[in-house]
Amino acid sequence: MHEEDNTLNFVKEMDAFPKVPESYVETTASGGTVSVLAFTAMALLAFFEFFVYRDTWMKYEYEVDKDFTSKLRINIDITVAMRCQCNSVAVQVAPETMVASDGLQYEPVIFELSPQQRLWHRTLLLIQNHLREEHSLQDVLFRNIMKGAPTALPPREDDPTQPLNACRIHGHLYVNKVAGNFHITVGKAIPHPRGHAHLAALVSHETYNFSHRIDHLSFGEEIPGILNPLDGTEKVSADHNQMFQYFITIVPTKLQTYKVSADTHQYSVTERERVINHAAGSHGVSGIFMKYDISSLMVKVTEQHMPFWQFLVRLCGIIGGIFSTTGMLHGLVGFCVDVVCCRFKLGVYKPKSMSVFDGHVNSLTPLLSENAEH
Repeated sequence: MHEEDNTLNFVKEMDAFPKVPESYVETTASGGTVSVLAFTAMALLAFFEFFVYRDTWMKYEYEVDKDFTSKLRINIDITVAMRCQCNSVAVQVAPETMVASDGLQYEPVIFELSPQQRLWHRTLLLIQNHLREEHSLQDVLFRNIMKGAPTALPPREDDPTQPLNACRIHGHLYVNKVAGNFHITVGKAIPHPRGHAHLAALVSHETYNFSHRIDHLSFGEEIPGILNPLDGTEKVSADHNQMFQYFITIVPTKLQTYKVSADTHQYSVTERERVINHAAGSHGVSGIFMKYDISSLMVKVTEQHMPFWQFLVRLCGIIGGIFSTTGMLHGLVGFCVDVVCCRFKLGVYKPKSMSVFDGHVNSLTPLLSENAEH
């Protein structure tokens, strides 16, 4: 019987494969708690990582615009507080080149907005203020194209009885991709060899009122859901002879998202207004003038998404990192508990089991054992 025990011990010592200590497979309350916390953390982080994987972002690239032959579309929707018989739109793309404005419509309307329209207008101005302060919100608009509310002024919900005292000029124009200007002033535009002139002699200066509201002004393809810098702008004239000027810089933009692909244009604008008073040296013509210039650089805006393989790598990193971290924390906490509770005995020598070597019983005995006391 004693020889069989020695043989079994010898076989165990000759086993080349390490064995997991029995303490590793013991069921403990602390180990179960750590496992539950680890799996909970992994589930939460994996859930949040899935939302990160679903999210997209906009990538901006810049290159030289090589397209000089295509036409530039100008989308206009402006309401002027004067009767349509007094207003006219002139478009000039070169010092002596006029462009026909046949694509524009003149619609008699009421300048004052209805309660629902005023609420819509205030909401639009609030969004514009946020866009000026937080430029990153433009990415949100790009990603949610075709999903947001329409940016056009809604129709009136009431049936007013007051006279139509304003003119809504809306439609689109096609011009060459060169610097130019278009303006709204009194009198019909008549071209002549050195430019053009407006027949305004029959209209009294006392009736001039260039208070206006820009419901929409964009360049290029018109995309629902995109807000432009001048959308919702409202100006009230303080004098009959007042000039409003808008200096616009247009940037060609190629937009590529998962919902839409379009060639459009973004722009920035600088505003200026002054009263025309020839006696005081302030010369000019009363009206609304928009001078635009086109940038030679083009912006490519592309919506990008996290690759699936990167999502798997990040997910594996979360699982492996939590396993390693919880294991180290569990061991550290257990060590600290053993030290505090005085259950960690340092330096105690435990006897080895008797072993057989070359057929002889190992005669080495431990220095500290219960048999040594006898």
